[in-house]
Amino acid sequence: MPKTPLSRAPTDGPPPRAEQAAWRRNLLLIILLLALWACAAFVPSYFAREWTGQILGWPFSFWMAAYGSPLAFLAIVGVYAWLMNRKPRRP
Repeated sequence: MPKTPLSRAPTDGPPPRAEQAAWRRNLLLIILLLALWACAAFVPSYFAREWTGQILGWPFSFWMAAYGSPLAFLAIVGVYAWLMNRKPRRP
């Protein structure tokens, strides 16, 4: 069976430095985006009672929970997909 970059045998040794660096950058990106996700999920709900004001008769905190957080999650997924599509392709 021919070897491909994705089907490396365990006896081939450690991955090359370029692969390790790419994985490290990917891991840092994932950690950053997970931190943004946590902020988008927990910060608005923590401060929701302090935010007064109404939009179309509903409290502002309702709008943040109903529309703000899901839009932030979609934006985070979009940023990750866009950054992963920009990565150079290996032959």
